[in-house]
Amino acid sequence: MVTIKEVKTKKEQREFVRFPLDLYKGNEYYVPMLYAGEFANFSPDYPFNKICDTICLLAYKDGKVAGRVQGIIQHDANKKWGYKQARFTRFDSIDDEEVSSALFEYLEKWASQHGMNEIVGPLGFSDFEREGLLIEGFNEPQTYEEQYNYEYYRRLIEAYGFEKDTDWLEYQIYGSDADTEKMLAMGNKLLERYNLTFWQAKTMSELLDHHIYDILGVVEQAYSPLYGTVPLNEETLRNYIKDFKSIVRPQDIGALIDKNGRTVAIAIVFPSISDAARASGGRITPRFLYRFLRDKKHPKHMDLGLIGVLPEYNSKGIITIMIGTLIERIRSDKLEYMETNLILEDNLKMQNLLKHFNKRRTKRRRCFKKQI
Repeated sequence: MVTIKEVKTKKEQREFVRFPLDLYKGNEYYVPMLYAGEFANFSPDYPFNKICDTICLLAYKDGKVAGRVQGIIQHDANKKWGYKQARFTRFDSIDDEEVSSALFEYLEKWASQHGMNEIVGPLGFSDFEREGLLIEGFNEPQTYEEQYNYEYYRRLIEAYGFEKDTDWLEYQIYGSDADTEKMLAMGNKLLERYNLTFWQAKTMSELLDHHIYDILGVVEQAYSPLYGTVPLNEETLRNYIKDFKSIVRPQDIGALIDKNGRTVAIAIVFPSISDAARASGGRITPRFLYRFLRDKKHPKHMDLGLIGVLPEYNSKGIITIMIGTLIERIRSDKLEYMETNLILEDNLKMQNLLKHFNKRRTKRRRCFKKQI
């Protein structure tokens, strides 16, 4: 018999956070979230808890935790897109349809009571969080920014009646080849044509004190039309900036500035912290800090966080410059590769651009939907 409980107590919070660590114990591909960050999700002071309705559920079978899921009603996203959607995220379960169906049934009733008519996921509070269910690439190295899951998850989700809503693709980009050289040359010509300057901060204080909101403003405008994106307010922006400070170095953010000093395009990469998080089980231990600082200073590969271009520059090929600078980074830092993270399969602009680069598709992730 399966019992579903809403997470209320500190003990239940610990069970919710710990369950995937136990479920994936010994798995060489799973990369846990940082333990402290997951507990912050329960705080009433967490910025998204002030503007979203949320519920965390645990499933018990034979007296043991057997599954979990979080439900979110992202009111700002629903207002933006004109939807009545509840999102699900942090779904984990043993290979048992009775467990997963009980979780989704409870979540569906909760969403219906809040006036929703559809459930979608995996999607978090915003597109800066882990999203999508891994359906291809189970034996590929995983980035910290995205979630690994067992192959049977798809069967559990589809068994409850969920269907495909959209897919994301992920790639590894390698060093130079002949086509890449052509793109780099084209990028230099575009810099001259549009009177743009490539800029990088020299210190974190310069970046955070003078440019971070310009950069995030470009992100907002560039990503706004894309699937599942959420408008961010001042407090949620500050929360993400705080997270950026611990991982990103000044040289990891590049921007294009026009003649008036306005930021028109940005690219953000992250030193991979997957190995550090995996080794420590998501806890910030001396072992984690040692590996994190080592990998941050001397990365073997990096994760491409995002590339953003102001809409007015979309048709001018500016994104070519940003990709070109990333290729230069791979070569100059002698990286093995750069991981793209999520690119929508119907984002034809990015998919066509990637045709010009030495790359390999590694993973596919899916977002599902179900009518209530």
